[in-house]
Amino acid sequence: MIGSMIAWQLNQQGRDDLIIVDRQHHADQWQNLCHRRYADYLDKTELPAWLPSAPKIDAIVHMGAISATTERDWNRLLEDNIRYSQHLWNWCAKHKIPFYYASSAATYGDGEQGYNDANIDHLRPLNAYGYSKHFFDQWVHRQVKASIAPPAWAGFKFFNVYGPNEYHKERMASVALHSFNQFRETGTVKLFKSDRSNVADGMQLRDFVYVKDAAAVVAWFLEGHGTSGIYNIGTGQARAFKDLASAVMISAGHAPNITWIEMPDDLKGKYQYYTQADMSKLRTTGYAQPFHTLEEGVRDYVQNYLMQTDAYC
Repeated sequence: MIGSMIAWQLNQQGRDDLIIVDRQHHADQWQNLCHRRYADYLDKTELPAWLPSAPKIDAIVHMGAISATTERDWNRLLEDNIRYSQHLWNWCAKHKIPFYYASSAATYGDGEQGYNDANIDHLRPLNAYGYSKHFFDQWVHRQVKASIAPPAWAGFKFFNVYGPNEYHKERMASVALHSFNQFRETGTVKLFKSDRSNVADGMQLRDFVYVKDAAAVVAWFLEGHGTSGIYNIGTGQARAFKDLASAVMISAGHAPNITWIEMPDDLKGKYQYYTQADMSKLRTTGYAQPFHTLEEGVRDYVQNYLMQTDAYC
């Protein structure tokens, strides 16, 4: 999702000298490719063998990962989210190639330690996916201290990203997409009840960030701006799930209609009730572009993509 939108952003800026690397699991995922302009496509298993004979590379943008928060196979997470990333980091360090990768707000766990990206060692993720990303972030810090690092690098702790090209994520797709599909099919949107006495139903808060904003940040770093480090990518404004679902229905031209359902057992105790990115570090490094508000992002997503015959970007 984010990778395809970074390619979209670069195409918008006039760049088509892209090598797209992916492993497709969804039958329609080719749609994310046919809307892009790029030089070649590689399956993720082909990349390690391709790199030694590669033409001049300006940078590697590594967004690929198992992103399911319910993934419980640590061996799969180790291979895809850690070892593969370590290989790319080491190659970029050796060949002096800038490297930009996806971390995750899932590394912050329940948020008791805050959402400041300046110090990460004390964080305690709630699930194996979050820990795999945290493991790699910590490993990166150790490499940097040992002077084994690319000439420029950044890790992006993406918060709750929503927007075009996420259909293939299925259960892990954003609440925005699930809300639109549910309302279109049933006339209502299902949201989890709160299982905390001090939080009302629908008032679980997340920092929802539009994927176009996430892509714009990465493209800005690719232009040589900013300084190396790990950065939060969010809006800096927590909003309720109820707000998001309502914005989806209003953007589709209907009054909000929400049905409350019980939280699944596999999410209880592992569900973040509040996330809000501290954006001061990104702003301090020089990024000044505004982010879409929740209503602006949802309106663009719903009206210009989900309500169109061709919903791909």
